Amino acid sequence: MKTKSLLIVLFCLATQFVMAQTNWQNIQTVDEVCNAYPQQIKSIFPNLNLNFPGLEAVKKAYESNNLPLACQNLLDYYSKSAQIVKDLPSVSEQSKSEADSTLLDIFNFQNVKGKVPRLPDGHLKWDCMGPENDIEWAWALNRHYPTNGLVKTYFDTGNPKYVKYIDQFTKDWIMNSWPYPAVKSSTAMWRGLEVSFRVKVWSKIFFELWNTKLITPATKLLILSSIPQHAHYARNFHAQGNWLTMEISGLATAASSWPEYRESAAWMEYSMKTMVASMKEQIYPDGVQTELTSSYHLVALSNFNLFAEICKKNKVSLPEYYTKTLEDMWNYLAYIMRPDGFGLLNNDADLLNNRENILREALNYEHPDWTYIATNGKSGTKPSSGPSVIFPYAGHLISRNDYDTEAQWSFFDIGPWGSGHQHNDKLHLSIAAYGRDFLVDGGRFAYRGEVANKFRKYATGSFSHNVILVDGKGQADGPRQTDKPLSEDLYAINKDYDYGSGKFDKFNGVEGTFSHTRSMIYVRGEFWIVVDRLQTDRPRSIETLWHWNPDCQVKAGKDGRVGTQNEHGNLQIIPVDAPDFEVALVKGQETPGIQGWYSKEYNKFEPNTTTIFSQKLKSDDTFVWILWPSEGKSSIIQAKILNKDINAVKVKVTAPGKGSWTITVPYLNSKDVVLTH
Repeated sequence: MKTKSLLIVLFCLATQFVMAQTNWQNIQTVDEVCNAYPQQIKSIFPNLNLNFPGLEAVKKAYESNNLPLACQNLLDYYSKSAQIVKDLPSVSEQSKSEADSTLLDIFNFQNVKGKVPRLPDGHLKWDCMGPENDIEWAWALNRHYPTNGLVKTYFDTGNPKYVKYIDQFTKDWIMNSWPYPAVKSSTAMWRGLEVSFRVKVWSKIFFELWNTKLITPATKLLILSSIPQHAHYARNFHAQGNWLTMEISGLATAASSWPEYRESAAWMEYSMKTMVASMKEQIYPDGVQTELTSSYHLVALSNFNLFAEICKKNKVSLPEYYTKTLEDMWNYLAYIMRPDGFGLLNNDADLLNNRENILREALNYEHPDWTYIATNGKSGTKPSSGPSVIFPYAGHLISRNDYDTEAQWSFFDIGPWGSGHQHNDKLHLSIAAYGRDFLVDGGRFAYRGEVANKFRKYATGSFSHNVILVDGKGQADGPRQTDKPLSEDLYAINKDYDYGSGKFDKFNGVEGTFSHTRSMIYVRGEFWIVVDRLQTDRPRSIETLWHWNPDCQVKAGKDGRVGTQNEHGNLQIIPVDAPDFEVALVKGQETPGIQGWYSKEYNKFEPNTTTIFSQKLKSDDTFVWILWPSEGKSSIIQAKILNKDINAVKVKVTAPGKGSWTITVPYLNSKDVVLTH
């Protein structure tokens, strides 16, 4: 009997659902949404704390079984919220072309543009994976990136058509999200990251667009019905690491935006405990996120920062550790900044300009040194130390001679592999000078889809980095994290030079034993010297890779020398006392293997020149490279090895008009560096 009754109820609900779906676009009023989806709308009220101050009329109507009146009273309550944005733009017919494409269901995610089809009932196809059949594209759609962009466009233009689309888009998604699965998922609709992003967008839609009168009562009530489901997912199915910061910041957004929910206090309490614990787990004492990927460092920081803002808004005190770590994370982004304002392109990062972020936070944290770096010395206070800096847990050595736009800058990676989004690139070196990138990381290309199928292994492997290949093989995975900083034997920063050194001995598919020790000295304001110490138990084929920025015009010269031929800003790579290197310049190669490609943003790529120095290695040996930057055409630099043994190599470098440098470069001991000029 119970089974028969249940089937009747389910049939009635299903019939009601189908009927509502046929005319869902026109469901706008309180009465219409209550009639179309009574069970969904009714679910709002058991999730509310009906004793919350101001909800008296809501409680009375609900307990009287007057659902439409309870809903109207609830909306009347929110219409008085202090969170509502009162200053709206003047109504206009201004348009923006990209936003107008959105109104046609044409979206651009991760540099891939596509149109999401409509189903026969008018709903968007929410699992659409775009032109390249990439689930990342579908996830971006379900994060509500389009409506997030349209909120800004509306405030820029005042055109109501953008808000009307936001209303329909949001309503469409919620209606298609039923039933809430209440299980951990990786589907287009229900995955932790998308859950978090939606809550943050909905908070904007709900409060910032309230006074436009264009977000319909039906859509507002549908949002209120879905928030508890989103909070439940974030509370019970969140991930760890960087994902946790994004997902829990969404939970905290729900708690702070809608404190009327019965569980809001518990959501905030859990968010606080979890975020502090996560920060301790994933941020090194030097302020660097353990994935060691600059873009994801910024993602984690943004979400930790958002949580701090939520706590401040709700007068919730954070531990001193939390606020100090936020400052340290911003400090990292400030001090790794290149002269052009961009951060590191490393691991799965995109090339991001952080200048405006750092200028904003320099004011918040009263850091005039960050202002100085971000303005190329035009404002603020020059840092009291440096100009180079080491982050000893991350193993990131940033070398520079100054902070102006023409300054020399390099990044040397001598740290652990990373806890996520890693590339096999230990001992990689990037160089920029005179407003130009020279030696670069290959970038991340894409995670899924056609671009990833072609380039992903290249991106994550050693072939796209400035490292050494052994018998045609790249590095294997390294240690993910560390519990201690680099030994001071491995780095030094002083007035005249920087020193860094690291060792790696795990290579994929390489028989026997082989290790690569790379030591670098940056002679401040002059040049870099790189020493590669190779130790092997048998003969090997060695390839040393140097990848150039695509803007560089690269030519090979005599004695294995390779350099750029730019009008402004150049770099020479000079092998010292070179053995019989075979030098090749490879650009845009697809066969027999991918080589000579560069990706500064997800799903974007272009050919770049890669210089490959090939050599047969009979036994242990040491290669020495001079990397010589110049503003214009470079002089003829002379260099020779004076001595090399099992501990160090001694090199003499001579430049016309600058004299000579004699440099002892130890393989693994910073105290043994000797530099005379």
